[in-house]
Amino acid sequence: MFWTLVYLVVRRLLELAVLLARCDRSKDLEILVLRHEPSVLRRRVRRSPLKPHDRVLLAALSQLLPRDSWRAFFVTPETLLCWHRRLVARRRTCPHRRPGWPTLSTELGELILRLTRENSSWGYRRIVGELQGMRIVVSASAVRRLLANAGLPPAPRRSQTTCTSGAHSPSAVPVWALT
Repeated sequence: MFWTLVYLVVRRLLELAVLLARCDRSKDLEILVLRHEPSVLRRRVRRSPLKPHDRVLLAALSQLLPRDSWRAFFVTPETLLCWHRRLVARRRTCPHRRPGWPTLSTELGELILRLTRENSSWGYRRIVGELQGMRIVVSASAVRRLLANAGLPPAPRRSQTTCTSGAHSPSAVPVWALT
């Protein structure tokens, strides 16, 4: 117990002396010792996985130091640059939007379906042309997709009457024509 106390007192006195008489050479030696310490620890202990906040901190600190000093980090300079690129990319990205035209509003969808039902001979391109005449910009593929989702067939099939309806139905044929 006594020798432990003596050791601690002597050690603190030496630290105090070093602090008081500190010069550039002692600072350089301390830096060399501190740089050597991680290499020794890397040989002894398995590296723990880095957490995201560790990566952000190291990437930010690496940008404050000159590249010659990046040897002090325990990861390669390429890794630091990769983390920094990810950090900047997250900060400067726009919200993700699907490519192409925006989705149609419900009012515009109802207008397109009304035009289709009122004019059964119009195809999707004619409907797009009529909407452009009303100063409404919409893509032809969006109109075609809307009509397909609504269950409306293409224009030639919409305008034709089936054999079971209209003048061609079997009940519309006069009885004298069947005999």
